[in-house]
Amino acid sequence: MQSLINQLTNKLANAKRIVVLGVGSELRSDDAAGLIAARTIQKKVSKSKKPQVAVLLGETAPENFTGEIKKLKPTHLIIIDAADISKKSGDVVLFNPEDIKGISFCTHQLPMSIMIDYLKNYINCDVSIIGIQPKSLRVGNNLSKEVKIAVKCVSDAVLGAIYTSK
Repeated sequence: MQSLINQLTNKLANAKRIVVLGVGSELRSDDAAGLIAARTIQKKVSKSKKPQVAVLLGETAPENFTGEIKKLKPTHLIIIDAADISKKSGDVVLFNPEDIKGISFCTHQLPMSIMIDYLKNYINCDVSIIGIQPKSLRVGNNLSKEVKIAVKCVSDAVLGAIYTSK
């Protein structure tokens, strides 16, 4: 986890406005990881009244939030989602947009790369994608133990990086 905090802290070093976008489906077990992490971040950020951070819950159609993201004009966008990254359940990887070709994000209607390319045409922001390896995508199940731990680590890492950014 310390590595993720360090990577995010470096990426957010000069952040002025940060948007965190949680993606996933609460109906499909571990696919809810991005949403749950984003909600956790949202609760902590809203309590602190940190003005430069906005959290959006993109669910299975994050492309529907491109208008809102453009209005917010973030300097940094962090997307959190369950992704098949060919790792062990609960493993977490921080990606740059150019690294996500061929990675299967779980339940989107539009490929993540298309949404990111669209946004980059309208706003100049640094984009980071946090992928969490799911264990199960079955309908109706809760988060697996491994992914629940990963969600807490990701939430803590993002919050830690936000609070150390200037």
